[in-house]
Amino acid sequence: MTPAQHFSCTFPWLLGLALAQDPAWTPATVAVIKAAIERDRIPGLSCVVAVGEQKPFQQGFGFADIENEVPATPQTVYRLASISKMVTAVAAMQLAEAGKLDLDADVATLVPAWPKKDWPVTTRQLLAHLGGVRHYRDEGESTHHYATQTEALPRFAADPLKHQPGTAYHYSTYGFNLVAAVVEATTKQPFAQVVAERVAGPAGARSLQDDDVRRIVRGRAQGYIRVDGVLQNSALMDASYKLGGGGLCASAEDLAAFGQALLAGKLCSRKSLEAMWTRQQTLAGTEIEYGLGCRVDRSSGRLVVSHSGAQSRVSTMLYLLPEQGVVVVVLCNLEKVRLQPLAQQVAELVAPMAKK
Repeated sequence: MTPAQHFSCTFPWLLGLALAQDPAWTPATVAVIKAAIERDRIPGLSCVVAVGEQKPFQQGFGFADIENEVPATPQTVYRLASISKMVTAVAAMQLAEAGKLDLDADVATLVPAWPKKDWPVTTRQLLAHLGGVRHYRDEGESTHHYATQTEALPRFAADPLKHQPGTAYHYSTYGFNLVAAVVEATTKQPFAQVVAERVAGPAGARSLQDDDVRRIVRGRAQGYIRVDGVLQNSALMDASYKLGGGGLCASAEDLAAFGQALLAGKLCSRKSLEAMWTRQQTLAGTEIEYGLGCRVDRSSGRLVVSHSGAQSRVSTMLYLLPEQGVVVVVLCNLEKVRLQPLAQQVAELVAPMAKK
């Protein structure tokens, strides 16, 4: 290890591993990333920017594994946390396009393990967080391994819905776990297999997979949290209970490939994308800031489709400008870091120079 690398153990933002291409906006992008890393004292961060079919910016900063001094790179694999919801939505939309899934059917008629409630709840409502399924309580992190999403339903299936579906927005990871169970019931396959065959494969995103803590995943990052200002290893967690809502992992490079494939219409039809990227409404007509599986906004007059993630070991962000063909991926191995402002800064540096 060189003296500069040793110094970067304490100040990881001083270590940046760049790839070949160097667009005009690279220096400003590196500057805003380093500023964010220094401000939030992030051990390791990977950022990839895609424009159209190219990935002109791919860099890693700091360490993916501090204890073993493993540098973070664009190929470092991080937990995606709630970005997994966008992948789940894609799988559901694919099945709907194929005529195999009715997004407006009561999920109790699709998933035998889901008990009937006071009101029917549909896959479309779940994809927009309008289904009334609860979010986390004080369960604590799970360390039990579940073979399928259907097997994990008992963690919340018996609980009553929080409200009549469609009447209110209530963010729910468990709601997306139920969508994953719908996908399993429809395909007769474990959700991890569906992701591998229907999403990761077509997108050319080999590292996009279930975050199985037992399996050897090459290049997987360690995760950290600050407790009273002191950096510590994150708590143990087996994410198999929530693959659909927050249990997948991927490298920044491959998550960017997923974004590129999505924008290019390689994963879903344009009609499906329009539905996903349209803000949904409650039954009373109140517009929410969420489409189907993603947040939908406008920034500087541009359509923005995004999803953040927060979980044991990581903070994550996927930020898309569909009209400009821009994908920004920012993944780091420190909990409780808000990466949306950084991704937005990077996107606004890139967008004016992107070809429409």
